Amino acid sequence: MSASREQKPLLGKLRLTSIILVETGLHIGGGGENLNIGGLDKPVIRDPITRHPYLPGSSIKGKLRSILERLLNKPLNRTGGSGTYRYESDDLEDGYTEIDGQDIPYQGARHCQLSRIFGSTGGPGSGAKTWIKTYIVKAQCLEENSTKPINGESYTSTKGRNAPARLIVRDSHLLPDSAKKLKKIDTGLYMTEWKFENGLDRITAAANPRQLERVPAGSEFRFELVYTVEDASQAIEDLKNLAIAVAILEDDALGGHGSRGYGKVKFHNFQFSYHDVEQYRQITNTGGSSLSPISLGDTSELLSRFSEIQGLLPGS
Repeated sequence: MSASREQKPLLGKLRLTSIILVETGLHIGGGGENLNIGGLDKPVIRDPITRHPYLPGSSIKGKLRSILERLLNKPLNRTGGSGTYRYESDDLEDGYTEIDGQDIPYQGARHCQLSRIFGSTGGPGSGAKTWIKTYIVKAQCLEENSTKPINGESYTSTKGRNAPARLIVRDSHLLPDSAKKLKKIDTGLYMTEWKFENGLDRITAAANPRQLERVPAGSEFRFELVYTVEDASQAIEDLKNLAIAVAILEDDALGGHGSRGYGKVKFHNFQFSYHDVEQYRQITNTGGSSLSPISLGDTSELLSRFSEIQGLLPGS
C-alpha cells in the first residue's frame, strides 16, 4: 500500500453541549472488581478520583452509532465478538465484505454517512475478506491478493484502510447540584441505589436473585460533543443525522437493561457554537471573543430549529 501524502481538510469545529437528565434508574457497568458475599453483582462505572458515577463518552457514542446504523439500514458485515455483529466500512472505497460465505456490500468511508461521523477500522475482520474493484486497487496501489468476479465485475481482495472519526463524545460528569443531592441519599451505597431482581426457574420456581447498582432518577450530567467539519455539504447532513439520533435516544434507553425500564434519559439546555479555523487564529492574534452560541430548549426545538444550526456552518 502506498503512503498517503494528502492531509484531511479542517474547516472548523462545531461544539454541542447539553444536560442529560436521568428519568429512570440507569446502569452502565464498571466491572465487578470487588466480589463480596452479599455484594453487588453489577456495579456502575465511577470516576477513580471522586468516586462519582459518570456516563462514559464511549457508551453514549456507541448508542448513537447503533441508533444511526438502524436508521440508515446498514448491513451487519463485521463480527464484534461473542456472536455479535456490527457495520463497518472496510475501506475508503465501496466494496464487499466476504464473511460467513456471503459477499455483503458496504459503502466506502469517504461518503458513508455513518463511517464519516463515527470512523471505521479497515477490513477485513477476523475470518473475513475485503473486496474492492480491481481497477481501483491497482490505481491506488493497494495490497493485491486474490481476484474474483462479483456481479460481473473483477474484484481484488485487499487490506482495507482506517477512517478517523469526525465526532468526539466526552465523558459526561455529574452536575455539582446532582452530586450534592446524591451524597445525601441513604441507600447503603455511595451516591447510587440498589436494584434487586429475581430470575425464577419455570419448573421449580427456585429464585436466582441478583443485585444491580443504578444511578438514581433525577440525576443530571453535563453532555458535550465536538464535530470536526471537513466538508461543508456533508457536515449539514451529518449533523441532521446526529440530531435525529439524539431525539431517538430519548425514546430508547442508555446503558443496560433498557427493556426492563432502566436508562430513560432526556436532553435539555442545548448550546451550539462553531469556530472556523480563521476564528481560532483571530482569537490567538487579537484575543477576540467567540461568537454567541445558539440556545435550544429540548430535542423538539433541536429538530424544528435545525436551520439555525445549519446557518453556523460554512457555505450555508
